Amino acid sequence: MSRDVINEICAALPGARASDPAVELDSWKVGDKMFACFGDRIDGVCTKTDSVETAQMLIDAGAATKAPYFHKSWVLVRFDSDADELRHRLEASYAIVFKSLPKKRQAEIAAG
Repeated sequence: MSRDVINEICAALPGARASDPAVELDSWKVGDKMFACFGDRIDGVCTKTDSVETAQMLIDAGAATKAPYFHKSWVLVRFDSDADELRHRLEASYAIVFKSLPKKRQAEIAAG
């Protein structure tokens, strides 16, 4: 998988938008909260998990590694990971962040 494919997956999620890399990291947000982030020096994408325990389980299982510079609930999924797993991690990260938004903002995003 590549950054282009990751961008296609993220762009298809309701309300998701790419940040301006000139201003911020290359990242994807929903409701101004980041759910996916790229770095120039890493070969993958950082995604949020629902807990530190889930992140550690993914790391222990070899499905991800520690996301540098992020909270322990974030993981780094390499571009060469299983495509279905990578898609799942992006969609799960999006869902976690979306659910953390205020209900009014969720409704606005859902309405399109």
